[in-house]
Amino acid sequence: MNKNAQELNKIIKSENEIIFSMLSKKGREIYFPKNGLPVQGAEAKGKEINATIGIALDEDGSPLALDIISKKIDVEKTNAFTYASNYGKIELRKKWKEMIIAKNPSIVNDISLPIVTCGITNGLSVLGYLFLEDEIIIPEPFWENYQLLFINGLEARIKKFKLFTDSNELNIAGLEKELNSSGDKKVLLLNFPNNPTGYTPTEIEANKIIEVIKNSAESGKKIVVANDDAYFGLVYEDGIYKESLFSQLAKLHKNVLAVKIDGVTKEDYAWGFRVGFVTYGTKGGSEKLYTALADKTAGVVRGSISNTSHLSQSLLLDAFNNPEYVIEKREKYNLLKKRYNKIIEVLKKYDNKYFEPLPFNSGYFMCLKLHKLDAQKIRKKLLNEYDTGIVAIEDKLRIAFSSTPTPKIEKLFKNIYLTCEAIDEGNIEQSN
Repeated sequence: MNKNAQELNKIIKSENEIIFSMLSKKGREIYFPKNGLPVQGAEAKGKEINATIGIALDEDGSPLALDIISKKIDVEKTNAFTYASNYGKIELRKKWKEMIIAKNPSIVNDISLPIVTCGITNGLSVLGYLFLEDEIIIPEPFWENYQLLFINGLEARIKKFKLFTDSNELNIAGLEKELNSSGDKKVLLLNFPNNPTGYTPTEIEANKIIEVIKNSAESGKKIVVANDDAYFGLVYEDGIYKESLFSQLAKLHKNVLAVKIDGVTKEDYAWGFRVGFVTYGTKGGSEKLYTALADKTAGVVRGSISNTSHLSQSLLLDAFNNPEYVIEKREKYNLLKKRYNKIIEVLKKYDNKYFEPLPFNSGYFMCLKLHKLDAQKIRKKLLNEYDTGIVAIEDKLRIAFSSTPTPKIEKLFKNIYLTCEAIDEGNIEQSN
């Protein structure tokens, strides 16, 4: 094992032996090169002659960028074209931590300084690299990319349990059963607001989730709880838990490591910027522990994507410090909430003969659960005959109201109902 990895492991073990035991084999072996190129380059920064980092500079020391690109960017060349740190831009990391705490006032203990990743997908991959070996518990339905990430990419298993019971209540008992199954270490992934259902727990349900996890930890289970907070903040009803579950999990129990994986993709409407964050929290977590975990996280980032776009990070930092940021973000939220309310209104016009909505109250999506009809047949008929696109997931239709103009929502559901009606009548005729 590399000496740098050994040193990090020693720090983590001395600060929190339980967290050390949660690391995967890869997680124990990964490190950030203490004397590698990034560190040597940082030490040479500001020197008269700096022949370290592999970028090209002009004779005046500015980045040797193409004018046809740089003249279109209203950002200094050094904040756009040069490499960002493998940890991410330090000013942005500090700002994002400040924003996490502001949006989650229940956080009363210290949490780590976030590490910048290339979007939330990369953050989830980092999570798997560091902590996942055998299986990860995920309620279903879930985002299909989890399969590529955890099964194909990391050769793990996904242990599923239904997000909702047959009576469409949040399946707290299913979560409890999986956490208390055989094995001392558990890796749990929770995604709220959920993709694809658009559901976030109520305040009562959130407290029950926390209680189940705490009871499991008190029984001796060592639990890594990852919070995929891609759609954080997009909650449209009263009584719904407004904070991330991370805020409670980060201080819950010594046997629980909370990992917040979030970013600007959906939350700040900057999908192509590919900027995400990984943040850690645990009861009694120390600065030394968090720094060591950050070093390992940055090691995974460097060993996979190297770093995240410096230009994206600079633009975001500027936006977060702009007083117009809060105003504009509220405007976008209000538009999505308007579409959500329109769906609630439209659904009242339809009976449950062909479908019923799964519980939804947040995010970008909602799902219709079909009654004995084939989702793929409906999807294809909508495409071919109604000029309408939706996503078919097993016995469900996922509808992205985030990308559906408000005036077209009523027509969308009418098209779905008419398609279901036509297919159902065809099935009856065939059976006769």
